[in-house]
Amino acid sequence: MAAMRRLPCTAAPFVLCVACSVPPLAGRVDGDLVHVTCDGAPFATVVTAAEPRPFVFPLVGPEGIARTRSHPMAKVAGEATDHPHHVSLWFAHGDANGFDFWQGQTHRERQVRRGPVRMDVVDGRVRVVCDYDWLADDATLVARETRELQFGSEAGARTIDATLTLRPGAAPLVLGDTKEGSFALRLRPELCVTGNGASAVLVNSEGQRDGAVWGRRARWIDTLGTVDGQAVGLAMFDHPANHAHPTWWHARTYGLLAANPFGVHDFEKRPKGTGTLTVPVGGALCLRYRVLLHGAGWDTERLDAAWRAFAAN
Repeated sequence: MAAMRRLPCTAAPFVLCVACSVPPLAGRVDGDLVHVTCDGAPFATVVTAAEPRPFVFPLVGPEGIARTRSHPMAKVAGEATDHPHHVSLWFAHGDANGFDFWQGQTHRERQVRRGPVRMDVVDGRVRVVCDYDWLADDATLVARETRELQFGSEAGARTIDATLTLRPGAAPLVLGDTKEGSFALRLRPELCVTGNGASAVLVNSEGQRDGAVWGRRARWIDTLGTVDGQAVGLAMFDHPANHAHPTWWHARTYGLLAANPFGVHDFEKRPKGTGTLTVPVGGALCLRYRVLLHGAGWDTERLDAAWRAFAAN
């Protein structure tokens, strides 16, 4: 593909558009929010300063159908209201130096944005970058994070690429062996296998299905259901450069999908602490994932090809 020029958009302030193959993507910064559109239609909103953890909501596919649950961001009749810490699409972990950033209650664990939001459009993709301090209690700095999200569109699907870089604070960062984590999303009811309105089939790259995917290692995981008469799907990819690839999946039939490279004890019943990872002061841990929003026709062969393309970069 030829190099693409970045062009300013005069339609609204804080907008960058790109002259590229259809459909074009654009981003607009509105205070602590970044609104991403695809061909002028809603794609995603990054809620950059939400505490105790930032998130992406909504997350809308190419046919205009949202993929994640609305609770607790919005009230929708018939939706389950369990696990209020499941905030659409997010990143956190249940044991970072002994602190629980997954639920963030006992020690007020929170991810606080440090500095401004950076947003641009590069090679036809909207890029949103934020820095976060992982804080506990009054001012305990557990980790610093740089979170880069890239929003793209290709082959009739939409993609979100996450690059998550964690660095220790003053002490080594110990990411504990727990199933409560890490790069996660909570599906809307129709994309679940069980529960009110469920219509989906859950499958992973190893051929396991539905409840059998929990705690298993896989390169990718995918759900496909029916919403308003349309086939609607979502896949998550683990990058081969990630720690402990292929990752374990904390994936529940009620709608939680989470890549977790640390929870070996819970997933495989091995000795406690087997999955613990220590990042030394001065070091860094980088994790990369892709979320793919697709429709019908994405069988195992096509998903494998899409994963290979992601893995090659």
